[in-house]
Amino acid sequence: MLHFLLVAVLCFNLPPLLLCQNLLCVFSPILLKEQTIPFVSTECTTDEVCFIADGRYGNHSTLSAKGCMAQKDCSQVRQVEFRGTAFSMSYACCDWPYCNACPGITDTSLSTALTLMTAAWTAGSL
Repeated sequence: MLHFLLVAVLCFNLPPLLLCQNLLCVFSPILLKEQTIPFVSTECTTDEVCFIADGRYGNHSTLSAKGCMAQKDCSQVRQVEFRGTAFSMSYACCDWPYCNACPGITDTSLSTALTLMTAAWTAGSL
């Protein structure tokens, strides 16, 4: 019976995952940094990428958000009002599934890390 259940789950859940061609990202509305919500997945449209937003009030990073946004809007800073206060919201984007799940992982940080690992590996083999 357990085997039948496993086959049924795979037959109904696996094909949509394999056929999905849109980018999947983590979604989180604008929240205070210390607040968390349960994991929510969202599917971007064809012209969107994942983003992580950082909301600042002066020198303090106080807000965060995650989701999908148009590629052309990445790396911008916008003024956002949250609970009656204006914050500067900056956006970092990435374009692989769930790349916005962890804070601080963007195309730039990933390419920097890969470059450093390659350099260390090359130096170690000399």
